[in-house]
Amino acid sequence: MTPSAREILGGIHGGRVLDVATGTGGFVEMLVDGLADYDEIVGIDTDVARGERFVETQASRHGVRFEPRDAHATGYSDGAFDTVTISNSLHHFTDPSPVLAEMRRVLRPGGWLVVFEMVRDGQAPPQQTHVELHHWWAAVDTRRGIVHRETYPREELLALLAPLALEELCVTQVAFDEDDPLDPEALAEIDSVIDRYLGWTDGDPSLVARGLELRRRLHEVGISNADSLAIVGRRPA
Repeated sequence: MTPSAREILGGIHGGRVLDVATGTGGFVEMLVDGLADYDEIVGIDTDVARGERFVETQASRHGVRFEPRDAHATGYSDGAFDTVTISNSLHHFTDPSPVLAEMRRVLRPGGWLVVFEMVRDGQAPPQQTHVELHHWWAAVDTRRGIVHRETYPREELLALLAPLALEELCVTQVAFDEDDPLDPEALAEIDSVIDRYLGWTDGDPSLVARGLELRRRLHEVGISNADSLAIVGRRPA
């Protein structure tokens, strides 16, 4: 069963919260629902269009706002936030290490850092369909000049965070509630995404063949959300 946002984050009094690479603010909803309490949540991203969507969907929430800033150099002062978070975005950076270092810099000593990221290993067959599709999408996006890397193995993700020297580290495997992996409506939705990505391959034979093979797998094996890791720890005081 999927742990609730409150079960993962409920021990954290958020104070001033920074959500890095926030996109449209999807993870903000988990923060609002899960944190014991917070003073404000600031979501930052360089994508202006996503920021506009963030404002439409999230800005009505208490103490939530968007700022256009670069995750590599936020411009905030040292220790400006009590809690710093990032969700399913590390694989969208060429090198996530400088982003993590910046997150640690703007986190006050004793504050909480939260990373939520999909992982590739230990997945059931329908979940592996999700992983393989994601990796194909990443390959197509890379061809288009978009930074999109494959998902991390669990141990590589944990090793990436090791230089932050977080204390009271808690790692939670998040397995989403199971739906029918062969649900016709869900398959039709993924089929449309596959079609869109096939159109972006520019006819590259290997990418086209890979996409068609994944479509076959989708309809034979089905698809379910892959597990993620929720990693929570404190910056040393």
